[in-house]
Amino acid sequence: MYIITAATGNIGKALATALLAEGKKVRVIGRSADKLKELTDKGAEAMVGDVNDPDFVNKAFSGGTAAFCLIPPSYHSDDFRKEQEQIGHNYANAVKANNIKYVMLLSSIGAHLRNGAGVVDGLGDMEEAFLALKEVNVLNLRPSYFMENLFGQIQTIKMMGVMASPVKGDIMFPMVATKDIAATAFRFMKDLAFKGNTIEYVLGSRDVSYNEVASVIGNAIGKPDLKYVEVPFEDAKNAMVMSGFVSANVAELFNGLAESMNNGTARNAHHRTTGNTTPTSLEDFAKVFAFAFNQ
Repeated sequence: MYIITAATGNIGKALATALLAEGKKVRVIGRSADKLKELTDKGAEAMVGDVNDPDFVNKAFSGGTAAFCLIPPSYHSDDFRKEQEQIGHNYANAVKANNIKYVMLLSSIGAHLRNGAGVVDGLGDMEEAFLALKEVNVLNLRPSYFMENLFGQIQTIKMMGVMASPVKGDIMFPMVATKDIAATAFRFMKDLAFKGNTIEYVLGSRDVSYNEVASVIGNAIGKPDLKYVEVPFEDAKNAMVMSGFVSANVAELFNGLAESMNNGTARNAHHRTTGNTTPTSLEDFAKVFAFAFNQ
């Protein structure tokens, strides 16, 4: 039995679908029965509830052989880190109580810092909680920045005519499509051959800068002169809060991640290899972005 948390998201849904196609027994966890129906129609068993609730998580993990653990983001939380810690420890306790032997954690680049990478710090805390489970085989999957996060720039482009964030425009870092993260997760989960406590990075097709991102996206949406602008942290926070996308607490944490990108600490633990390089390029994703932009 494979336990898939956050199964209605881009990664969880794709992973669950791939496992079901292989004939695996899958239990999907989410907050909405309606949103899980696509997977239950394919043969998955559903558990509907809140992963903030330790009793629910313990019940949902019962009888599991392997678990895919993803902390669903709560972007309007006034204490995002507390919620991350609660959920991560709920997962660890449920794995221990139910004697689950294989776990994949969806973590992130920057999680090695444990403290100093903003929104990623909670993922480092989850990694730390699972280090204590010596009898469990844990694979910490650390993808880079999601290409899909760029959808958040659509409003900025339409209102201001630029792409903008507090990340420096010329630093190089990896970006990855969520479908490639799901494919990597499936590759490791389908056979459950991983042992001990290990780390795997998922780094996209190449490193890019935000200046390059603006150029590629601009060409895709018919704005070849589109520029990227680095904005002060306080301005970025205010814009995020005013957009209604996040709380002030979460905006501060996003700024913390941006700062760790700028000073290099979030980018100093991974090394690109053929194994962690994935196929979807920025140019491929730009076509998807252009479709969304034009809706």
